[in-house]
Amino acid sequence: MRKQILVSTDHRELRVAILEDGRTVEYYLERSSGEGVVGNIYKGRVANVLPGMQAAFVDIGIEKNAFLYIDDALSLLPGETPPETKPKINELLREGQEIVVQVSKEAVGSKGARVTTSLSLPGRILVMMPGAPYVGVSRRIENEAERERIKGIAERIRDENTGVIVRTAAEGVDESVFESDYTFLKAQWQRVQKQSKSVKVPGVVYRDLDLLSRSVRDFFTDDVDEFIVDTAEAYETVRELLQYGSKHLQERVKLYKEQENLFSAHRIDQDLEKALKRKVWLKSGGFMVIDQTEALTAIDINTGKFVGTTSLEETVLKTNLEAARELVRQIRLRDLGGIIIIDFIDMRDPANKQLVLEELETQLKKDRTRAHVLGMTQLGLIEMTRKKVRQSLDEVLMRPCHYCEGRGKVFSEETMAARIERDLLEYLATQEHAAVLIECHPLVAAQLIGPGGQNLQRLERETKKRIFIKGRESLHMAEHRILWAGTVAEVEMRALPVQIGQVLEVRIDEPHAHNARDGIARLEGYVLDVQNAGMHVGETVLIKIAQVFRTYAKATLVHRSN
Repeated sequence: MRKQILVSTDHRELRVAILEDGRTVEYYLERSSGEGVVGNIYKGRVANVLPGMQAAFVDIGIEKNAFLYIDDALSLLPGETPPETKPKINELLREGQEIVVQVSKEAVGSKGARVTTSLSLPGRILVMMPGAPYVGVSRRIENEAERERIKGIAERIRDENTGVIVRTAAEGVDESVFESDYTFLKAQWQRVQKQSKSVKVPGVVYRDLDLLSRSVRDFFTDDVDEFIVDTAEAYETVRELLQYGSKHLQERVKLYKEQENLFSAHRIDQDLEKALKRKVWLKSGGFMVIDQTEALTAIDINTGKFVGTTSLEETVLKTNLEAARELVRQIRLRDLGGIIIIDFIDMRDPANKQLVLEELETQLKKDRTRAHVLGMTQLGLIEMTRKKVRQSLDEVLMRPCHYCEGRGKVFSEETMAARIERDLLEYLATQEHAAVLIECHPLVAAQLIGPGGQNLQRLERETKKRIFIKGRESLHMAEHRILWAGTVAEVEMRALPVQIGQVLEVRIDEPHAHNARDGIARLEGYVLDVQNAGMHVGETVLIKIAQVFRTYAKATLVHRSN
């Protein structure tokens, strides 16, 4: 199996895709406007203790209070705690208490982030667990002799009251590399301890690496054939991170220099589009339907257009086996977690049922996220669980749709703005036009322009072209089009929605952010700064255009005659 890691970086997003035999199986995204919190360590304050739920809420300084369950707080007790003597949460914590916790799961939906008092620090080949004297080895290292060798090394290098988990990247690695990684983590833990004493509550004690560095640390193992990046800066960063302990992997790092977008060239965007759909077609003609709810995911398999050649049982078996392979890929790509119920097509032969179950478990071995198949129910449904650490793919790329009052989802304005920028860069790279006019939904237009026109100015510097953006309410959030391309004068004439001297009737939406005397109105997303209209917020007034600029116009009030 050929395995590749692709990293694409632009002003808005850092995207990472993992490919197996040319097909996308995992996708990660980090936006410049926000960052994940999993792995971060915080010094927080207990906000509420809930004995009835055996849990507490902890203020760690983010939007929602974090959730701390009793099982995640047992490290506060000295020594081992037998399950039958598990204390009550109010015996461990009290409101107002300061506590150091680590985020184990992102906030999802209405739920805040989940935290634990059992801290861990991940390195390249080891994960250090201070205060937990335990040695574990990655389940993906299957050779028993190798497992015993590295477990012995881990036992020798660790301190008495410190546990370690040996990661997949440790397979075949010399003891000196183990010692180097452990020394680094030990120094890092000392910095965490020092920081936890001085940081104000609530505050960050330790912040995990950015997505690019985590991709090298967590994903780039010996079974990866290529690590491809599309910027020289990322190329140098990756090679530098590999300098100690994994220098032999440096030759597998490649700098992508082609004109076509890296993700487009490898059809990753197309894979993501399909992964956001409810129905997934199989090569045989069968299909599966994937329905997500907050509590569980249901996957239904159907033969569809596949009619087979010999018997119904053989047709069903072939469809189910193909579906088992594809559904695991979809689970990984969509990053589905929690309870998953799979309704394979009913089979009469118990041996065939066992084949499908074994195929499912074989495919799940490729998954880096822990999953557990519970078996088949009396109704023929397969139950499984998969650890949920972060938001699923559709939660990352999409938002609830206001067109259908939340029953569906559309791409968010941030996702669409990033997509339009990539499409525009690709289009302008092959054109000689001096200027271009793009039309999109006003919310997307606002993202493209940015505060004070900053994003638009940056885009023009990158392309060395004049770019005009026009918002139109009638356009769907996911729609955009290039209305015109040509000279600056030609495009400007078509781009501006108002002209000097034009009289309009508009609604004043809000006072000016920096001058409360003036009011702000909008025409298809185009900003109108109306002089002395601050007192008319919420009213419809008559205005006259005084000055026109690319992203806004200035106007004066026109007093109506009786």
